Amino acid sequence: MSDPYMLITVASASLAGLAIATFAGLRGWQGWLDVKRLELAGSAGREPRSAAGEMIEVADLKERVRKLESIAAVIDL
Repeated sequence: MSDPYMLITVASASLAGLAIATFAGLRGWQGWLDVKRLELAGSAGREPRSAAGEMIEVADLKERVRKLESIAAVIDL
């Protein structure tokens, strides 16, 4: 592995791989930020919910918590 061309080839391939991984990570980050921006823009334009809608949402959340607690009770750490 003392051949200089081999070292240059390995270094170039490593650098190219790092560049590709970095580019993919940055594109994913930008996509995630775009999704969050859309979520924030969508929630700002919503009408306020009625009291009944809030009660339904709270009941739904309580049911989810009950299900998660039952799952957690079965799992023995």
